[in-house]
Amino acid sequence: MDARLEAIRDTVLARNPGEAEFHQAVVEVFESLGPVHDRHPELLEAAILERLCEPERQIIFRVPWTDDAGRVQINRGFRVEFNSALGPYKGGLRFHPSVYLGIVKFLGFEQIFKNALTGMPIGGGKGGSDFDPRGRSDAEVMRFCQSFMTELYRHIGEYTDVPAGDIGVGGREIGYLFGQYKRITNRYESGVLTGKGISWGGSLVRPEATGFGTVIFTQEMLKTRGTSFDGQRVVVSGSGNVAINAIAKAQSLGATVVACSDSSGYVVDEAGVDVGLLRAVKEVERGRLKDYAERRAGVSYVDGGSVWDVDATVALPCATQNELDGGAAARLVRNGLLAVGEGANMPSTRDAVAVFQDAGVLFGPGKAANAGGVATSALEMQQNASRDSWSFEHTEERLTEIMVGIHDRCAATADEYGEPGNYVLGANIGGFVKVADAMLAQGLI
Repeated sequence: MDARLEAIRDTVLARNPGEAEFHQAVVEVFESLGPVHDRHPELLEAAILERLCEPERQIIFRVPWTDDAGRVQINRGFRVEFNSALGPYKGGLRFHPSVYLGIVKFLGFEQIFKNALTGMPIGGGKGGSDFDPRGRSDAEVMRFCQSFMTELYRHIGEYTDVPAGDIGVGGREIGYLFGQYKRITNRYESGVLTGKGISWGGSLVRPEATGFGTVIFTQEMLKTRGTSFDGQRVVVSGSGNVAINAIAKAQSLGATVVACSDSSGYVVDEAGVDVGLLRAVKEVERGRLKDYAERRAGVSYVDGGSVWDVDATVALPCATQNELDGGAAARLVRNGLLAVGEGANMPSTRDAVAVFQDAGVLFGPGKAANAGGVATSALEMQQNASRDSWSFEHTEERLTEIMVGIHDRCAATADEYGEPGNYVLGANIGGFVKVADAMLAQGLI
């Protein structure tokens, strides 16, 4: 790392103790930025990095609610409004037991760069709660969401902060959150949340966008090597919304997705994952991959273990942070891996990224490869602002244009700074420069 940045890094880490994921995200970005400060020393003088690493606002609140047995439950809610230089804060809400301030800050920090890369006028933020919706009834989820929004509503708005979904927050949760916001404020403010239902302000392609976008970005990387998804053997981690839609898009381009996973284990389906059955099991029945295996001939289910033990030429990690470590990366490389497209946020550890880059594997970091979700959320905001609704085909076309643009921006930036093919550096510098220019223009705020 550039020596001038080490002192800033050390200060940031010391100011945010115990937040391992945030530390990891900060260090990964700092390692790319030395060449920028060589060319633009004014960024150091203006303390852009110090300001970028300190959220503009951090909100932590209590979320009391009652379960179906009438017992009072208490969870903790978060919203970190990180940077608004390019537009209103934009980023999802995650409901999962692992959520704490360090997770939310890592996600919000990544969101700054991701949103900048889309070219859309949106800033970076993130939020959520340690509430676990899994196994809860619809009535319990509704009561939790209503309590959560009773505090959050005062901090959000279409010109201030626009949350969306993330892990544990899908259409059901967004609906309950929006209903409570409308009830409290007496305003039908469609642009305050994205990921809404199609009949009440949502956008077509939004559910598919993150998974589709990851595959589109990875396809663009493969093109630089004269190949494509056609004929590739693909492994996807996860089996939620992002993973399912990545599987669907990859197979529509001629790939065979042979494995996917959930928190209990993984399935190997050499004939190619049956997307229709997978949707039925995971989205309609809220079942497990073991149920998928029991209902499809020729499928093997592995209880526990790592899906990365399955050979692949393309890997799409779409589950959660730090799921793919250096050992798994080395196994994939030995077995002929060509490309990795991150559908989740920071799913590869630093050791894994180093293994991929050292081996010459095409590596698309999450802040670039999974930007399709937030890009389509911004398209939803556009439709809400104009009281319009676009067709699936038109919205998918816009998503494709944005993802190709992100790829090209990352590739061109890597070339400009003497690291051709380094999409990590390209994404970090490309996003940083755009935000830094806006911060300089707006003065010391």
